[in-house]
Amino acid sequence: MASQIRKHLHTGQLGENHAAAYLQQKGYTVLQQNYRYKRAEVDIIARKADLLVFVEVKTRTSNNYGYPEEAVNSKKEEMLLSAAEEYILQEEWQHEVRFDIISVTLTSPPEIHHIEDAFY
Repeated sequence: MASQIRKHLHTGQLGENHAAAYLQQKGYTVLQQNYRYKRAEVDIIARKADLLVFVEVKTRTSNNYGYPEEAVNSKKEEMLLSAAEEYILQEEWQHEVRFDIISVTLTSPPEIHHIEDAFY
């Protein structure tokens, strides 16, 4: 059981690293990874000009059990919105905000699917 949890965490971290590199290649600046507020976590907070982007990263080793992005449910969205709200207040952000999902399938090479404006 403990080895499965470690493998799951390792898979998630690999996916987040691929997503962060992908965003940087697309001209985003990664401001923070794994931002926590209470029980909520934002995987990546990035900025591009006057746009602040909160990114939920979902990673799988294959698509045998569905696509990674299908795992983002309304509860996860609520948690992400809560953490984003706190971050916006802390930073006194006055510009545009967007919520994205990046799904990563750890094939060779990894498949990355960036869904902009995934929810509000």
